[in-house]
Amino acid sequence: MTNKQFYVIRVALIVALGGFLMGFDASVISGVVRFIGPEFGLSSIQIGWAVGSLTLTATLAMLLAGPLSDRYGRRGILKVAAVLFAVSAVGSALAPDFLTFVIARMIGGFGVGAALIIAPMYIAEIAPPKSRGRLVSFNQLNIVIGISAAFFSNYLILQWSQSDAAWVQAIMMDVHSWRWMLGIEAIPAIIYFVGLLTVPQSPRWQVMKGMRKEAALTLNRVFEEADTDRQIADIERNLEADKNREKVSMKEIFHPALRLVLIVGVTLAILQQITGINAVFFYAPMIFEQSGIGADASFMQAVLVGLTNLAFTVVAILLIDKLGRRPLLIGGMTGITLMMMLLAYGFGSATYEVSEEGIQSIELPAETSGLLANMHGISYPNDIAFKNALAETLGDEMAAQYQQEIITTAIDINPRLILFGILGFVASFAISIGPVMWVMFSELFPLRVRGLAISFAGFINSAVSFLVQLVFPWELATLGNSITFLIYGIFAAAGLIFIYKVVPETKNKTLEELETQLVTKDS
Repeated sequence: MTNKQFYVIRVALIVALGGFLMGFDASVISGVVRFIGPEFGLSSIQIGWAVGSLTLTATLAMLLAGPLSDRYGRRGILKVAAVLFAVSAVGSALAPDFLTFVIARMIGGFGVGAALIIAPMYIAEIAPPKSRGRLVSFNQLNIVIGISAAFFSNYLILQWSQSDAAWVQAIMMDVHSWRWMLGIEAIPAIIYFVGLLTVPQSPRWQVMKGMRKEAALTLNRVFEEADTDRQIADIERNLEADKNREKVSMKEIFHPALRLVLIVGVTLAILQQITGINAVFFYAPMIFEQSGIGADASFMQAVLVGLTNLAFTVVAILLIDKLGRRPLLIGGMTGITLMMMLLAYGFGSATYEVSEEGIQSIELPAETSGLLANMHGISYPNDIAFKNALAETLGDEMAAQYQQEIITTAIDINPRLILFGILGFVASFAISIGPVMWVMFSELFPLRVRGLAISFAGFINSAVSFLVQLVFPWELATLGNSITFLIYGIFAAAGLIFIYKVVPETKNKTLEELETQLVTKDS
């Protein structure tokens, strides 16, 4: 490896840490939801807001990040994102009430949106053409690693919080474990900010601002000197072409000629989220606890979710150009449909019965144990009936406080079936519509409207993600586990039919060939 190759890889890895923080910040909430409900006395919709608020502001940041980076520089916006990540981590960890908590999470959302857009943009602008694809993929891979790291970090902090070590009590991790889960993100955020001080400005931005000498110095660290002038000339030519190019209006992406590609792109954007992936990523421990395995095991199984996502994302990257987009989409959506139906069956076949032995196995106030005696010997056919009976017996507040511990002792279910269903779903998603959607976005839309069309589809994707996160706790509380997963399975089945009948294969076709095939010229 030459010094120039090492330099550009080092820069790409530092910048891609933004992807790690994005994945971490989005998924760390999964370990927190079981604690903040009782802490702040939240309803199911408020818990949804606590989770989804980050996605809401991330969507807004995605729209603003590009223009702001043109004005202030890619590196400058990424530094701001690093600060936002740190402020959000500390603010949410110290939040005294629900409103402060949501505001802190929304601040982090601005960092997430900025990092999602600007990090891969910066890497693409500094990377040599031959290694651009691989270096840009660092960011996507880091997002997945960040998700896994959040699950693992939550599990470790939960384990440490239950130990008798003096240092645990000294930093109050034993009583504020969820606050440490959130606050720990400040460490990689600070590392990211410091790391960004060592990377140069984007050479494209430097040329854009008339800083030709500075751009030459930057490019000399990546290319041989003989190539630097040519690279700068190419950048100047592209910038001039951008100036002369007629601005694309929003109505152009709704032109009848683009009907097919718009329908495919928007449907994939909706389908990626409406099958429930962020319900699983952001509520994984809550879902596993519904199967009666307890808090420790649920956090450990959430770690398996992150590792499965990471492993199968790598498999998808290796296979997407060999097998093609359609086979991965069809195979993955088939798996998603089957796994969601399996989860619906697994939760639907569960029964619930309070026993004296079960109640004695958990620590409950004497008053609560006494009231639960009224439920002994009664078998409840589903989680909704059981939760309603708990609320009637204990009162809403006490039922919410002890519900999960009581469910753990009362449920009769096959937890291995639930684990298999969740991991199978994540694997099916990660090898198909998770990464494939973004690849197809870059291939489906004609060059003239590509940037605007991808932004539009990405906006819809984020909006649906927010809605899924918002209503998932309400769905569990109102519809029950089985019906919730059945709905996701029905959406997946409908998506599978759409992909099979409508979505084209884009493998081994040039962008020009795809435009000729998909865009109706005579409309």
